[in-house]
Amino acid sequence: MRIEFVSSARGDFHWSRPVLTIGRADDNDLVVSEAQVAARHVTLHRDRRGLVLEVAPDTGRVYVNARPVRERALLRPGDSLSLGDCRMLIRDDADLEAREVREPTQSRCTVALRPVAGPLSGRVIPVGDRLELGASHGAMPLELPGNDAALLVLAWEGGELVLDASRVPARHAVRVNGVKVVRASLQPGDQIGVASHRFVLDGPGWAAEPKVVMPEPEPEPLPEDAAGPRGDVWWLILTAAVLALGIALVLFVQF
Repeated sequence: MRIEFVSSARGDFHWSRPVLTIGRADDNDLVVSEAQVAARHVTLHRDRRGLVLEVAPDTGRVYVNARPVRERALLRPGDSLSLGDCRMLIRDDADLEAREVREPTQSRCTVALRPVAGPLSGRVIPVGDRLELGASHGAMPLELPGNDAALLVLAWEGGELVLDASRVPARHAVRVNGVKVVRASLQPGDQIGVASHRFVLDGPGWAAEPKVVMPEPEPEPLPEDAAGPRGDVWWLILTAAVLALGIALVLFVQF
């Protein structure tokens, strides 16, 4: 298995041991030097179900496929793991080889950006082999506050659709599913935001990576529920009252 860093120039991290610790402290297997990352933030380990993510108590936000995780989640290759502003992708080496030889020609013809907010709302923008938004010859206009010049690029690289926001001014943060990015691999259904613009990536026939979320634990039964139906208690009280009344009547008659 390996970890790919989406919004960083950092190289891939490979590991084969059964347990992996991630955090800001130097004694972790994988050190992530981000202000939002705790000294020991998460732990990944294998069990009979697969790769399990465990979140340390009292840590910052953790997201798997843009969904918050408080305690634990089951991961699989292709899942996105976010610790603060650091976004990572869980990859399998065999899966990587398969992705490199896959040519998504049919998907490229149907993938499009659908603006849902901002000046471009109501349009459908085909991605094709490459789509440029911003201040560049032939690019789709991308209006930003202050008329800042910017260039947002979506292009296919090695079978993946990659968002490149390196030429967007830092004060106009580009976010994918709410996470600030400079470079990110996209999946159908991803939401992209910059300034007042909001886009959804549509890809009919292009299957997203599977998303696995651990089910919420069932609440433990209350003691009174475990003791049996509440109606049984009332019948016992009523029976005791009737018996007490009968004994009182017998004593009253005798005296």
